[in-house]
Amino acid sequence: MSSDLTYVTNAGSGRAVVSGSRLLLIEGPDAPLELNLPAAGITVGIATDCKLRLTDKRVSRNHLHIMPDQNGFRVRDLGSTNGTFLNGTRIDDAVVPAGATIQVGKSAIKLVGGERYAVVPPSAQNHFGGLLGISLAMREVFGVLERVVGSAASILVEGETGTGKEVVAHAIHSQSPRAKAPFVALDCGAIAPNLVESEFFGHVRGAFTGAIDTRPGAFERAHGGTLFLDEIGELPLDLQPKLLRVLETREVRKVGGGEVKSVDVRVVAGTNRDLQEMVEEGAFRADLFYRLAVVHVVLPPLRSRTEDLPALIEKFLRELGAKDPGAVNGPNFDLLATHAWPGNVRELRNVLQRAVACTGSSDFKFSDLPIHLGGRPRAARNDKSAVSAQIIDLNVPFSDAKERVIDSFEQAYLSQLLVAAEGNVAEASRRSGLNRRHLYDLLKKHGLRA
Repeated sequence: MSSDLTYVTNAGSGRAVVSGSRLLLIEGPDAPLELNLPAAGITVGIATDCKLRLTDKRVSRNHLHIMPDQNGFRVRDLGSTNGTFLNGTRIDDAVVPAGATIQVGKSAIKLVGGERYAVVPPSAQNHFGGLLGISLAMREVFGVLERVVGSAASILVEGETGTGKEVVAHAIHSQSPRAKAPFVALDCGAIAPNLVESEFFGHVRGAFTGAIDTRPGAFERAHGGTLFLDEIGELPLDLQPKLLRVLETREVRKVGGGEVKSVDVRVVAGTNRDLQEMVEEGAFRADLFYRLAVVHVVLPPLRSRTEDLPALIEKFLRELGAKDPGAVNGPNFDLLATHAWPGNVRELRNVLQRAVACTGSSDFKFSDLPIHLGGRPRAARNDKSAVSAQIIDLNVPFSDAKERVIDSFEQAYLSQLLVAAEGNVAEASRRSGLNRRHLYDLLKKHGLRA
């Protein structure tokens, strides 16, 4: 497999692919030009952060996004002024075959692929490190990870809160040649902005107020091993070039220091945000995204792989002390199988841990557990402060509780927005100030229809 190919799990189709596709700019003020197309795709426009930046005055700042698809290429117009055209027909979001030419402004882009586009088969195993799943979606993730675990390629792991992004990082580390070296995890969303650079690269004594000792940063502590950068989407924009420089040079300089030190670190980044969308909005650097997403893995939410529930339940119950949890079926299983699992696998484990704790015994069966999934009392629903208090579960971490509040707000806002707009998405987009494509994604996420 050539070195410029990129593995990615395609969350939309549930397939894993290897992309070696190309774009040929064959007409326009910037032609001729050839560009390799990464599996995560690229944005085309006149903005400085576009991977394919054009000077064509009829092209919008962020005009369109192009990414490989198992049937050719997915071409998505990003709300451009002058549109995106295929064979004279304006397209908004379409899959087009390899060899097609699309027109944007006065520029023509030919999509080249086919012979270097391949499917990565799902793994024959139902686990990878601490990850467990018999579902096709998870075995496709395992198939990609098995292929790249021995390399030093950076990996971007996207997924909702609680889907197991850090478990992926630990699994990659434990099964790689770096297993005996350090594993260091850094939560980018939990660091004070003025300390991010110090946490990444370290500092010397006296570099700033409170720097009473010289301290190595995360890259230095992870030398020879793996560095997991959790919530990478929360990294301040002004610090992203410094991280990019380290990833490219593999050298760090402590804050306040003059010595440059080489580091050998494999980086795994995790986020519950859509980094590609953040790139299109200018909230995340495109060059850093492509450097992190050499391998791009999207973890499926638990609600989309309920066939994995029995195995996960048994695994967690044994970890919680059950010698024989008994059959995983009956009313308790029916209750868990119909839950939406906004907190995903982490929430499942917390629910089981709470149920086990309530038994007060180490000798229990799954069928006897007092399963409680939470919820808020009916009487409290009209009281805003009571509602906020009721949807907060102190048995889960802060980030999970915050995500639930956000999800609850989004669903309520969007439901009322659709009523006010009488189901018209264009009107809803105008009222809310949301990009139409982003609005569609949110509606799909919460199971709402225009």
